[in-house]
Parts: sequence; C-alpha cells; structure tokens
Amino acid sequence: MEEIVNKIAESSLEVFDLEDYFPGEHVVELDISQWLLEGFILKEKEFRQQLKDFDWSIYQDKYVGITCSTDAILPAWTFALIAVYLKPIVLKVIHGTKEQVVEEWYKDILAKTDYSPFQDKPVILKGCSKKEVPQSVYTLAIQKLMPFARSIMFGEACSAVPLYKRTR
Repeated sequence: MEEIVNKIAESSLEVFDLEDYFPGEHVVELDISQWLLEGFILKEKEFRQQLKDFDWSIYQDKYVGITCSTDAILPAWTFALIAVYLKPIVLKVIHGTKEQVVEEWYKDILAKTDYSPFQDKPVILKGCSKKEVPQSVYTLAIQKLMPFARSIMFGEACSAVPLYKRTR
C-alpha cells in the first residue's frame, strides 16, 4: 500500500487568517440612549452630569464605537462630547456601530502587519471564519497581500478559489 502524502503541508503555501487578528473584547459599542430621557430626549444639564458621574474605566484600552440605538434626534455635539471623556483612556473612539469599530481595528492592525513572510509565495486568504470578520476586511487584506504574494486564493486549501496571480 502506497503512503499518503500531504502535498499541501509540503508546499510553500502560506495561510493568512484574519481570525488571528480578531479583536474580541477589545472592541465595544457604547449606546448613548442610556443617558437620554426615556431613551429619546437629551436634556443637556442632566446629560452632562451623567457623563461626569459615569465610570469610564470600563472602556480602558478598548476600541469604542459610540452609537444610539433609538431614533433620538440629537445635537451635533453629543457624540463629540462623549469622545472627550473617552479619548484619554481608549485606544480609539469612533462614531459608529460595533461592526464599524471592528473594521477600524482591522485597518489599524493590517496597516502595521509585516507581510514579508508572504513574499513570492502562494497565499490562501482563509475564508471560512468562525468569528464575524467583516467582508470589507477581506477586501483590505487582499490589497495588502498583493504586493508580496505570488498568488492569492480564497477559502481553504482543499477548496480554494483563485483571486490573484502576479504577472511575470
């Protein structure tokens, strides 16, 4: 009987897995409706006092998206004022949802990543995620990999879809 050889394991194929960079608990959403009267009405004096009394330390070293889950009509300065309280303790604050904050996290991480290990190699951009990696991040990742990789496929080694091949 002939020995089964794992040709994928023996190849120079490299896997780029975006789940390796998933932020987990580092990304949170802050819903400001908690400080609005009945979740809809901003009373400035009370709002400012609630922000002043709030324990902001729960957001220490996090990426925070400020959002409002209700259809409240808010003054333009509302989100900016909350950012004033967050900025000294967070890694980053944006006006947006948790998914938008995850995208920001990936933008920052992928901008700092060293892609030289993928130089002139075939790469698989792993696509079967257990975690919710936003689709936009795959678009960003392939752009970061293209200057380095010889070729890029999407998916798993057993069923990869070719996306890019460097021309000679």
